[in-house]
Amino acid sequence: MGRLFGTDGARGVANAELTPELAMNIGRAAAMVLISDEVEHPTILIGKDTRLSGDMLEGALIAGLCSVGANVHILGVVPTPAVAYLVGKYNADAGIMISASHNPFEFNGIKIFSSDGCKLPDALENRIEEIVLDHVVPYASATDENIGRVTYDTEAADLYIDHLVSAVDCNFEGMEIALDCSNGSSSRTAEKLFTKLGAKVHMLFDEPDGVNINRDCGSTHMSKLQKYVREHKLSCGLAFDGDADRCLAVDENGNLVDGDYLIAICANDMKQRGVLKKNAVVGTIMTNMGFNKFCEENDMHFVSTKVGDRYVLEAMMQEGYNIGGEQSGHIILLDYATTGDGQLSGAMILSIMKRTGEKLSQLAKIMERLPQVLINVKVSREGKLSFYTDREIKAEIERVSEILGDRGRILVRVSGTEPLVRVMLEGENLEEIQNLAEEAAQVVRERLA
Repeated sequence: MGRLFGTDGARGVANAELTPELAMNIGRAAAMVLISDEVEHPTILIGKDTRLSGDMLEGALIAGLCSVGANVHILGVVPTPAVAYLVGKYNADAGIMISASHNPFEFNGIKIFSSDGCKLPDALENRIEEIVLDHVVPYASATDENIGRVTYDTEAADLYIDHLVSAVDCNFEGMEIALDCSNGSSSRTAEKLFTKLGAKVHMLFDEPDGVNINRDCGSTHMSKLQKYVREHKLSCGLAFDGDADRCLAVDENGNLVDGDYLIAICANDMKQRGVLKKNAVVGTIMTNMGFNKFCEENDMHFVSTKVGDRYVLEAMMQEGYNIGGEQSGHIILLDYATTGDGQLSGAMILSIMKRTGEKLSQLAKIMERLPQVLINVKVSREGKLSFYTDREIKAEIERVSEILGDRGRILVRVSGTEPLVRVMLEGENLEEIQNLAEEAAQVVRERLA
C-alpha cells in the first residue's frame, strides 16, 4: 500500500485530508504519467457518486488534468463499475471515480482505472505519488491550444445499463424484489435496470441529498432491508453500497446472504453450466472457513489473496480464473466486468433463482458458514502505522491462536481504506470466539487508539 493510494484509491475527509489542492495535483500528475509520444492528449473519464464533495473534487481534477493537456469526459453520477466498463467502451486512456464507497458522506476518494478498465497498476500509482508527494519533477503546464478540453456525457448510465442487461440470460418476470440503493450511485441506475429485466421493484434509500449516502442503509446496514422483505413477502432484496460495486442479499425470510454465499451460489451454477474456468474460485484471507469446505465438497480449487478486490482481480487475471470476490460483497465476474459490480452480481443471483426455480434461502444451503466475529477498532494515524511492530498485539494474537488450535483462527489486520484495525475470529463456538475477539480488540485499542 502506497502513501497516497490505499487498496482502493486515495481517500480521506473531503476538504480536510482530501483537499481540492490535492485532487488537482493528483489530476496533474495522472495526466503527466499518461502523456507519451503516442498519446499527446490522453482522454480521461470522470464519474462520481452522490456525495456533496463530489462536485468540488471533480472541478479540481478537471483543472489539474486540463492544465497538463488531458481531455476530460464527464460521466456524472454513475456506479464505479460503469467507469471501468466505459473506459473500454469509449477507448479512453484512463477513468477516474470520485467515491469513498461504503464510508460516510464526509469522506471521499479518488480511484483511477487504466485503459483496460482495471485499477491503475502499482507502478503508475507510485509514479503519481512521487510527483505529488516528493516533487521529483515539476508539474507540467500546457499552453495555448494544448490545454485540455471538457465534454459532458448524457448517455453513460444508459450504456452501462444496456451492458448489464446483455449479460443476463433470462427475464425476471414474476419476481418482486426490494433494492436498497444506499442513497448512492445505484439510485440512478438500479430501478431502470431491474425493471428493464422484468422484475417488479420496491425502491429503498434512492433519494440522495449529498449527505445521506450510506447513512443507516445499504450493504453495511442491512436490518431495514431485511425487515422490509419479510413484511412485504418479497422474492428477495438486494443492497448496494455508495458506489454500487458491492452487493449483499436478503432471502425471502429476511435472512442475510453475504458475499461468501453469493460467490458460492454463482460458482456452483457456473460449474454446472461448464463455464467455471479452471474449476477455481478466488477469495481472500477473510473468506469464511465454511467456503473452503464448500469448495472441497464440490471439487473446486479455492485461491486465497490479501484483502482487497484489486488483489482478487490480480490473481484472476494472472491465472485465468473468472469468478472471485470478498465477503463484503465485492464480486468480480470477469467474463463481464473488470471490477466488483453490485448490480451485475445481484442480477446474476436473480437469474439463477429464475432458471432453477429455487428460492434464495434454498440456494444458500449450498454452504454452511462457520461462526465469525468481526470487531472494528478505531485507531489513530500513528497507531495504524505502529500496528506492524507492536509486540503486545503480536503476543495477544499468538495467545488466541494457541487457544483455538485447529478449531478456528484469528486474523488481525489494518484496514486499507479507513482508520481501523479489524479483529476477526472464526471458530466452532460462537460464545468462545466472541469473548476472545473482545479481549484481542481491547489490546489493540489500548495500544493503538
